[in-house]
Amino acid sequence: MPASLDVIIPCLNEERALPGSVSQLHEFMSANMGGYSWNIVVADNGSTDGTLEAAAHLAERFAEVRYIQLQERGRGRALRRAWSESSADVMVYMDVDLSTDLAHLPELVSAVTEQGYHLAIGSRLLPESRVVGRTLKREITSRGYSLLFRLMFFTPFRDAQCGFKAVNRRIAHDLAPLVLDNGWFFDSELLILAQKCGFRIRELPVHWTDDPDTRVRIIRTAWEDVKGLLRLKFGGVSRVRDRLRAAGKL
Repeated sequence: MPASLDVIIPCLNEERALPGSVSQLHEFMSANMGGYSWNIVVADNGSTDGTLEAAAHLAERFAEVRYIQLQERGRGRALRRAWSESSADVMVYMDVDLSTDLAHLPELVSAVTEQGYHLAIGSRLLPESRVVGRTLKREITSRGYSLLFRLMFFTPFRDAQCGFKAVNRRIAHDLAPLVLDNGWFFDSELLILAQKCGFRIRELPVHWTDDPDTRVRIIRTAWEDVKGLLRLKFGGVSRVRDRLRAAGKL
């Protein structure tokens, strides 16, 4: 029986981008992911435009597409909900703008299904990575944040925030519910906790093209990230370790 795969696309007010992105992703997966039983899941988290209607139309058009709706916003909240409801062996998520070249998807999934990693993550900060169209401000912020969390936690991975990741069911169902952040810091928290709990992480270089219409507010997001790192440093990691050990999952 082929491994099952769910690809989650969290989105907020993306009625324009969603149809083209899902159609492109569906075409790619139909041509390149035939070794898997797969679905695409649109996670609408608090949209106020026509995103939900667009997702419903896509679900009618493609048998492999379904959608969920959340009233509250937050990428972390959307992923946690989608993962908790999924029974797939591997769960991928990617940004709706498809900034990461889809050609990397088979390798990302293979790292989890065939190479024994618990998580696989795309990285814009490896020497082999290719990044197009990124502003100097965002590049400096990204590399500064990478240096900060590596100094604080001695993690081997460099890019915690790239919206292109795959996790196995154990990570999705056992570890993700213990992540407290509901927003952009969700990724960093999940990865740091996973590494400190002994889970295996594979970081892959990707070709990434900046989206000029990004919704990320750099300064506010950076401050939330710093607060999240301090929370993990002073008790957050030990809390999760204790919970997993008590449940016999570590």
